[in-house]
Amino acid sequence: MKDKTADVLAVVLKEVTPDAGERSKIEAVAKKLEKKVTAAAQKLGVEANVRVEGSIAKDTWISGEPDVDVFMCIPKSIPRAMLGEVCLKVAKEAMKGARQVERFAEHPYLEAFVDGVRVNVVPCYDVKPGEWLSATDRTPFHTDYVNAHLTVDKRSEVRLLKKFMKGIGVYGAEIKVGGFSGYLCELLILHYRSFFETVEAFAGHRQRLVIDIEGFYKDREKELDLLFDEPLVVVDSVDKARNVASAVREQRLYAFIAASQAFLKNPNHNFFEPKKTIPFAVTKMRRELKRRGSKIVFVVFGKVGVVPDILWGQLYKSQRSLRKLVELSGFGVLRDLPWSDEKGRSMFVFELDDCCISPVKLHLGPPLDKEKECERFIQKHLGKPSTFCGPYVQNGRWVVLVQRKYTDACVLLKEKLKDGGKNAGVAEGISLVLKKRVFKVCVNEQIAGIYGKNREFAVFLTEFLVGKPKWLVAA
Repeated sequence: MKDKTADVLAVVLKEVTPDAGERSKIEAVAKKLEKKVTAAAQKLGVEANVRVEGSIAKDTWISGEPDVDVFMCIPKSIPRAMLGEVCLKVAKEAMKGARQVERFAEHPYLEAFVDGVRVNVVPCYDVKPGEWLSATDRTPFHTDYVNAHLTVDKRSEVRLLKKFMKGIGVYGAEIKVGGFSGYLCELLILHYRSFFETVEAFAGHRQRLVIDIEGFYKDREKELDLLFDEPLVVVDSVDKARNVASAVREQRLYAFIAASQAFLKNPNHNFFEPKKTIPFAVTKMRRELKRRGSKIVFVVFGKVGVVPDILWGQLYKSQRSLRKLVELSGFGVLRDLPWSDEKGRSMFVFELDDCCISPVKLHLGPPLDKEKECERFIQKHLGKPSTFCGPYVQNGRWVVLVQRKYTDACVLLKEKLKDGGKNAGVAEGISLVLKKRVFKVCVNEQIAGIYGKNREFAVFLTEFLVGKPKWLVAA
């Protein structure tokens, strides 16, 4: 098995390591962009120390997937409220003529595409360690720390780890993914020393994992427990008050653990480069929906006027709230996910046992030893039109069979969302769209029209229906 693992990793490493020609091209692009941002800042009268950060600066980028991060370090004299606005103006001036997308993390930044390369122009403050004014202020220190500690061999290990995480779908700290950042991958390699040892460690992960490379909390574990409550804690080597893994959702952590276990048992190239999903034909999609017998409900709505990162935060928040609403109303939720093309269409997707349930539900009252509560319960339900049966005693407590308010999940969702759904926990930006009644609720094959016209959604629904991760193959 060790020989097989070594063979797989050797092939992957060759694929992910940039050759001299590619390095030369990207380095030239990075230098050109650094000069353009510097010139734009000078033109607009903004004092800025411009430098390239991220995987390009640390030489941990993957061949064919270069992202150039250009940071504008500006003086503390510029107010925090103006940081994004001021730097966006500079970024847009520097990236004139290129396709631009405004993004948002803690504050706005600009994504552009130059010479086929994705570029992020990001603002931060020029500060001393520990005097952080924004989340991005740490980035230059992250770059310097990694460059001081990461050897050439370990940079190769980082590339393997990043490619593995990309392949299994857990790479990226943005809200849409909720996974492992590049800096987190670099710290994991610094701690475990290699890709294989990192995977081996996570494959055996059974409880909360804490990594503190700089030993900030040596003999102070209780203090660390008070500061961080996440299942994975990797203390930032340049900021002891920050958990680098805080953005990792539990689902992504568990996916990494499961994939690590599977890789050790059956190492293969599929973990690093999974096959692209070919969506079901519409007729096959219909057959699959009919075969499984459940009901998949789609709440489809239009464009939300926010940048993608905020959109995904609102989608996940709203999805959690609506799932709770549906479950508390008595419907069995098997699976649920939000989806968006980040342009003009988004959805909440729920797979239910069934859309329609009995109009009668069992409502538990207090145990018999709670006399006052029992009295109030009896008075509330005795002789009421909504009481189908009871009150009566069952297993030492009063119970009744009462009428449900909603027996159809589609009716429930339509009713709760027609005013925007804010009382149901829908986030503000999405609520504004729903309030205009620019939404519809579809069940199963009713989604076929959108499915047939939108390949991106068709890929999503195909993967949702299949469920199985791409890396899960027979040994």
